[in-house]
Amino acid sequence: MEQLSIVEKKGANYILFELSGSCNSYTVTEFQTKVYSAIAENNLVLDMTHVLDVDSTGVGIILAGFNDGIEKGHKIYLMNMSSTAQKAMNDTGFLEAFPIIQSVTEVE
Repeated sequence: MEQLSIVEKKGANYILFELSGSCNSYTVTEFQTKVYSAIAENNLVLDMTHVLDVDSTGVGIILAGFNDGIEKGHKIYLMNMSSTAQKAMNDTGFLEAFPIIQSVTEVE
């Protein structure tokens, strides 16, 4: 079974999670806790370069974090999405709701 690795870095106006591995129902416990905590504090950037797959549970956590961010005045940015991550988000129909960036310098 694949694991999900989360490397956290802080910037001036964002928290960056460098994700690698699988974001699915077996691996999302830590991810869920971190997303909800981070979005309450600041903007959140999810670097999805090395994400191998995302299932509906992973997408659901990202969407819930997005909604929590709206309430707090923060955004979730998707950065450097792998093709599988992009397909999973696109299949939900919500991909266009997220700011998609290539670099953390694009965070507002």
